[in-house]
Amino acid sequence: MTERTTATIDIQGIMDLLPHRYPILLVDRILEYEKHQWIRGIKNISMGDPIFQGHFPKQPIFPGVLIVEAMAQTGGCLVMQDMEDRDKKVIYFMAIDGVKFRKPVVPGDQLVMEVKVVQNKGRICKMRGEAFVDGQKVAEAEFMSMLINLDEGK
Repeated sequence: MTERTTATIDIQGIMDLLPHRYPILLVDRILEYEKHQWIRGIKNISMGDPIFQGHFPKQPIFPGVLIVEAMAQTGGCLVMQDMEDRDKKVIYFMAIDGVKFRKPVVPGDQLVMEVKVVQNKGRICKMRGEAFVDGQKVAEAEFMSMLINLDEGK
């Protein structure tokens, strides 16, 4: 039996789960999740985000690669939930497939990321993510990640 929770995880809790920090921490809140199954999180897109200084000054668009990273970080929050010694571990991308961008994401949007576990084999996890703004799908991707002990990554 899986455990579903609608309890949110705030930014402090997210920083306990992930090693990412500003400006590359791309999840603001976890809204709900079912352990080992799926997770839903948000990223508020603000004109104050430093990426908009160069992408693009006259027509700000949140880069697609950062949407994929936001989905992956949301999935990372799910994977790291029950991880022992998670402060000594990091998740690395292994593959990204089937990426589609359907609509630009701009300042003022709230990106809602929904990520499902497709397959989990211990240290390797395959997930499928979708990102939405106002209920409309703006991006999707499948990604595979590997959990690494920090002393192995050197």
